[in-house]
Amino acid sequence: MLEIIVLPLLTMVTCKETRAAIIALHKNGFTGKDIAPKSTIYRFIKNFKERGSILVKKASGRPRKSSKRQDRLLKRIQLRDRSATSAELAQEWQQAGVSASARTVRRRLLEDGLVSRRAAKKPLLSKKKNIRDRLIFCRKYSEWTAEDWGKVIFSDEAPFRLFGASGKRLVRRRKGERYHQSCVMPTVKHPDTIHVWGCFSSKGVGSLTILPKNTAMNKEWYQNTLQQQLLPTTQQQFGEEQCIFQHDGAPCHKAKVITKWLGDQNVEILGPWPGNSPDLNPIENLWSILKRRVDKQKPTNSDKLQEVIMKEWVAISQDLAQKLIVSMPSRIAEVLKKKGQHCKY
Repeated sequence: MLEIIVLPLLTMVTCKETRAAIIALHKNGFTGKDIAPKSTIYRFIKNFKERGSILVKKASGRPRKSSKRQDRLLKRIQLRDRSATSAELAQEWQQAGVSASARTVRRRLLEDGLVSRRAAKKPLLSKKKNIRDRLIFCRKYSEWTAEDWGKVIFSDEAPFRLFGASGKRLVRRRKGERYHQSCVMPTVKHPDTIHVWGCFSSKGVGSLTILPKNTAMNKEWYQNTLQQQLLPTTQQQFGEEQCIFQHDGAPCHKAKVITKWLGDQNVEILGPWPGNSPDLNPIENLWSILKRRVDKQKPTNSDKLQEVIMKEWVAISQDLAQKLIVSMPSRIAEVLKKKGQHCKY
């Protein structure tokens, strides 16, 4: 009868309650054989007699090849050169007296939260002026709420390439599938590139226009784009309500004729916009989303590419646009926290 009671418990031999029950029976005069004919019972009783505890002694395992001090040294070496491979780190660590494999190096770094990832691509902030301008801009607008940013129309130009590199860079494949059609990214020597200008706000996407081939992005083209695309968008989305226009510091944007034209149209400008700051412009995230959607359609020629771009642009929801605009206070706060350096956006 006793065996019937205890045997179901043995399916969970690591349970504290199970071990306690076995020891209680043992103290009341029952032998291991009386409790259940299992070697596990005898191990529990022996452990209790030797150590006076029902807790299972933790196995020592294989001794570590490195001390805590040597682990800290490895961390310093890695932080000194973030791009060093685990094999290179193992060689340098060996010079410090630690003979360990690249795999051990990866495990030690993982314990410190250091994992290998692709480096993020961000514009180079090579000048102190870049950082200073970013801080000036963020301090100026640090008190703005999501509602304030909801009155801004963000704009930018972007290139779209046929068989572009904006799609997936990695594929999952089995052995022998390296050149399977679904695992290959097609490329051409001189892919067609289409340049577009677009704008959006919290009210949704605005106009999108495609720059004709062999047309330079100059002040004449830009003024025409603002006349034909921006003004209808502001009227459609804001009506008589006051809104603010954002554009970056590209030469054609800063031309005197453009500044005068915007003033004549009573268009208020956000800024001055800091250079090399795509992380502060939510339309950059919108371009990334649009490019992924376009790539999924796999357009095969320039006309099809233009058609897909326009189709996917108008399909972008207002909810998505609002989420991007709402992120602006967080972007501003993070740049200030990082003292002008790039943020995660």
